Amino acid sequence: MAYGFRSKALALALSALILPACAENQPEASAPGETTQQEAENVTAEEVADKTSKLVGKSVTIRSNAINKISPTTFAVTDDDFFGGDTILVVNASGEAQELPEGTELQITGEVKKFASADFNNEYKLKLNSKDYEKFEGKAAIVAQSIALAPKPGQITTSPDEYYNKVIAVPGEIENVTGDGVFTLDEEKLIGAEDLLVLVPNNKDVVPYKKNVKKGETVVATGTLRKFVVADLEKEYGFTWDDGVKTKLEAEYKEKPVLVVNTIYPSALPDSLEK
Repeated sequence: MAYGFRSKALALALSALILPACAENQPEASAPGETTQQEAENVTAEEVADKTSKLVGKSVTIRSNAINKISPTTFAVTDDDFFGGDTILVVNASGEAQELPEGTELQITGEVKKFASADFNNEYKLKLNSKDYEKFEGKAAIVAQSIALAPKPGQITTSPDEYYNKVIAVPGEIENVTGDGVFTLDEEKLIGAEDLLVLVPNNKDVVPYKKNVKKGETVVATGTLRKFVVADLEKEYGFTWDDGVKTKLEAEYKEKPVLVVNTIYPSALPDSLEK
């Protein structure tokens, strides 16, 4: 049985990551000065919309700030400006139930396919009623392998308990760079909200390297939200700040939320979604 569609228009931003579907999920780190595959193929939604036919069989990452839930394993995203105004079906193939909260964006990574209910039922062991999906037949669908909450910095700093110890994808503008791998993501939209502290571990698996950590750069930082407790962070992630930086961070951020990242890449969000 399908769930009712909400009437309000949705905004969809397709950003970063157009990779062959068979590629490894973990990008390879690049040497300083090189461009990672992730960065080279980071595109705007408009660019993706113009090349929809070329996306079938490839992996994309989209960001959506509103959801139409159809069933426990399917939902739809749409925007009048993208994909000719067509609604895009998302099938959750991650193997994990995903909460679809109102007011919080999701970041969805998965393979683009042309939708055929019979084929999807067979391939993904689903029980989709073809009558509920007639409008999607033959159109682009995304088979999601990864779905993460994608709140704004101010949403996190205002209500951190909702996000602690979860993997989230946070868009924002870098400011207040404090030495290597320490900066904040700016929050200007939510009145009274604080900026979010971000820490970049000195780890070769963090992709891409610190070249993307530049003041004023608009990025998406993906990682795990933790409380700022120096002893815990040093033990778990191997941070080795000098005494001056450590004292400054503890004075300002002790027990506050901090995002420990594993991926940072330039945002391809259109201006309309950054406002």
